[in-house]
Order: sequence, then C-alpha cells, then structure tokens
Amino acid sequence: MRIYKTASSIVVLSALAVDAFAPLARSTNHKIDSIQQRPATSTTTSLAAFINTNEMSPRNLPPLEEWSVNAGIQKVEGLELYTEDGLDWQYITTADIPQGTTIMFIPAGVCLASSAIEAELNAISSGGVAAAVDQLGRIGGQNSIADFYLFVKLLVEYEQQENSPFAPWLDSLPRLYYNSVSMTDFCYECLPPLVFSLSRLERVKFDNFREVLKKVDVVSDYSKNNMEVLKWAFNSVYTRAYADKDGQGSDVTVTPVGDMFNHGTETDIEVYFDEGKNAMVYTTRDVPANSPLRISYGCPTNPSFLFARYGFLDETSPATFCKMMDIPKTPENVNMGMDFSKMLFYHDTGDISPEVMDVVLYAKVLAGLKSSPETDGYKDAFYNAHMQGDQATKGQIAEQFRYETLSEIKKHVDTFLESLEELEKKSYGKSMEEHPRLPLILRH
Repeated sequence: MRIYKTASSIVVLSALAVDAFAPLARSTNHKIDSIQQRPATSTTTSLAAFINTNEMSPRNLPPLEEWSVNAGIQKVEGLELYTEDGLDWQYITTADIPQGTTIMFIPAGVCLASSAIEAELNAISSGGVAAAVDQLGRIGGQNSIADFYLFVKLLVEYEQQENSPFAPWLDSLPRLYYNSVSMTDFCYECLPPLVFSLSRLERVKFDNFREVLKKVDVVSDYSKNNMEVLKWAFNSVYTRAYADKDGQGSDVTVTPVGDMFNHGTETDIEVYFDEGKNAMVYTTRDVPANSPLRISYGCPTNPSFLFARYGFLDETSPATFCKMMDIPKTPENVNMGMDFSKMLFYHDTGDISPEVMDVVLYAKVLAGLKSSPETDGYKDAFYNAHMQGDQATKGQIAEQFRYETLSEIKKHVDTFLESLEELEKKSYGKSMEEHPRLPLILRH
C-alpha cells in the first residue's frame, strides 16, 4: 500500500521523546556493517545450531531489545512486544499515542534494502549471484528478483550463525508457518480453487528460488539442500518485507524490529522511508493505551491471499469477496465493480454488496441471454446506464432480471458449499501431527 503522507506532515515528538531519538552509540559486538568480504564456499556440510530453523524451535526474543538499541533502532516510550501464546509476537502501546506520531526509527544501515543487498552480494560473489538472477529472469521470475536478493542475504547471514551482526534478530524470527510454502502436498488437495491457485504461485516462486540458488557461490551446499532452512529464509522475506512505501523507490525492504507489527483490517500505523533510506513508523490515527498497533498486509476482503502468503485468517474483516472464478476480468467487468474490495458477502448480516449484483447480472445473466428481438440490447443498455450514472434505467433492468441474478448467486453459493464439503471429507482420518495446517485450512 503506497503512502501519500509526506515527512513534513508527521507530528514531531515531544522534546523528551526527540532526545530519545538522538543517535545512539552502538556496541561493537552488534554493529551493523556492510557485508565483509568472505570466501565463497560450497563445501559446508553442517552448521552449529545457534539459529535453529526447525519449525518446532522457539523464537528467542529476550536478546532482541538490547540488540535493537545497540543497532540504533529507536522507539517511543510505551511501545512493547506482547504475546499470548509465545509464538505470535506483536507491538502494543501502553500509553496513548496521538495520530501522526513517529513511533519507531530504523537506521538505513539496519534496513535490508534490496538494491543495497544486490551491491553487497555481487561484491563478494565471483559471478554466481548475477548468473542466478539472470536465470531467474529467464524462467519468469523477473518480478521476484528483489526478493531473491533478500533471500540470499538471509542465507548468508544464517551461515554466519552467532557471528552475524543480525544474529539476535534472526533468532527472534518465526520458524512455524501455516502458509502455502509450508503446506504438505496433501494440504494442497484440501484447498478451495482460489487459495489453491494463489498458493501454487507462492510455491512456484519458492521452487524457482531453489533452482537458481544452485548457481549462487556465496551460499554453501548445506544450505542449498536444506529445505528447512530454505523455507525459513523464503518465508522470512515474503512475510516481513515492505514494498511500494513512500520514499522507498523500487526497493523491497525488510526492517528488523519494524517487522513486528501485525495485520489488521483497521490499521493504526504506516511505514515510510526518508531520503537517507531510514525507515520511520508513524501512527495514522489516535491509538489508546493497551492497544495493538496494526498495519495492512493486503486487502482485508481477500482472505485467500492473506492465507496463501502469510498463513493466517483475518477474522476482523467484516466481509469476504465473492469467489466466482468463471467470470473473466475484462475491462467492462472491472468497470461494473469486479474487484476483491467491492464484490463482497458480509459475514454478520449476510448482505450482498451492490457490485456482486451488478457484475453477476451483467457478466452472467445478461451475457447469457439468447439473442432475440426481446432480449438484444439489454446488456449494452445496462452497462451504459451504469457508466453514465443513469440509476433509473439501471434499476429498471436490475429489477426485471432480479430473480435470475439471485438464482445465479444462490447456485454459486450452493456449488461452493458442496465443493467445500467434499474437500473437508478428504481430511477425515488424517493425522494433525503429520498435517498440522489442516485445521486452519478447514477454518478457511
């Protein structure tokens, strides 16, 4: 989501808080420097498990606070990490925070920006990184190149283990994910059509990364062949990186510590980058004490994307979109309202958004009419009335075909529910230990 708020519109912190945001002395133990020249190796057979990526390994949060201070990351008073289950951590505020307050500053030297990482990796590579990127572009992964640089960067830092300047942050990251890359093949058999197709796109990205990683000469064979490590690095990038933020340019950026804000339908914060590529987190509305601070990971009415990419269900969203997969996304259908954020079924009331009625009437009912002197022209007339704001004509046509429109929607819902029942039956008798993501899939 792009921010249209400029730095000059951000409310400046109080004098006391501004002093707290002054540059801090960094410990030499955790100073964040550019990647130093390291010998490229592909012979490592094992690594000490200071950072254990096994999905049952706990996240190590206690050292993160000291590391963040030493790294120059600065936070407003009252910002605290909170968890209910020891797995999912998020920032909350213990004090009232006014709208427009800068609540966190992450120095550019700590931020992992794809353009800077590209330069660093190429500086220590003998051509293997460039060859991998070239191959990734040739197999259709051009849009994933920035993410690939971050993926390789995490693998390089992982191999340094406790010697990595990012070690405390890396050790604080999740190991257990419920998203598409972490699912078993059987899980895929239980997915509804849309989330299946979105999940396959995520899996293809991962498979492409694994394939071209073979050419990278700054990552060991041990890591290249360790699916556990590769999934951890891939998920860490794709669930924590920011893109399209104000001031960011074309970079994809991971902001250590600034990546600990959870998703919400109603958001409280945004991120922007200043001219020096420092990251700032600021509030977009007044936030009362003892509240979580939430950011948007994506359209809240598209739970399938959030599930495929991040592995969670957004139960705060009041509605979900109509998943009619057989309606083509033509310019005319888009003009009628075909969009994840518009074609909605509301959870609590059962209401159907006007866009569902319009698109189904236009794209299915009127498009499916047999040609005759009585029916020819209805589709064009409805479209033109919609585009011209002629509500009277549009309403007359909608009322005339109201029964057919509701019948199409009911047929879609009935068919969808039947398919979900069949998918659920596949899970009967399956071990939740072997397929721990099945309960979440069934809830979805």
